[in-house]
Amino acid sequence: MNDRPTFEALALPHMDAAYNLARWLCRSPVEAEDIVQEAMLRAFRAFDGFRGENVRPWLMAIVRNCCRNRAADIRLRGHAALPDEAVAPLRSEAPDPEEESLRASERRRLEALIAELPEDFREALILREMEDMSYRQIAEVTGAPIGTVMSRLARARALLRDKWLTEERHGLR
Repeated sequence: MNDRPTFEALALPHMDAAYNLARWLCRSPVEAEDIVQEAMLRAFRAFDGFRGENVRPWLMAIVRNCCRNRAADIRLRGHAALPDEAVAPLRSEAPDPEEESLRASERRRLEALIAELPEDFREALILREMEDMSYRQIAEVTGAPIGTVMSRLARARALLRDKWLTEERHGLR
């Protein structure tokens, strides 16, 4: 029998991280909510078998698998929810509206460039930079060796930098 209070105490603090990962992988806030709900249900059902020390990488791996399963289902059916076209920027504490506008614009630009990265690179980057996971934890989530995780991160950062600089040079954004 599953221990619901223990599961809730260990897993629920990671709901925001699970949602963030799902949203970045599937690019839709509605799909992300469904995926997190499905992942939490799967995690609860499998919780008796959890033997790790840290529930976060285990839970993120379940979210990742749910995203991939959903993507495979969508490919088979041929339709998906519309992607999130405009991600709301984080609020800035700066009182200057012009500065706030510039920050919001740069954040949207960065989010758009991240969304263009190949999935493996985007996934590693989100887990490291936004979810603050270690290389070892990312390796647990993705099932990739640590060296591969490090390589994906380096390549993701290089691609992101190159795209940013290319847009700067050409005045695209």
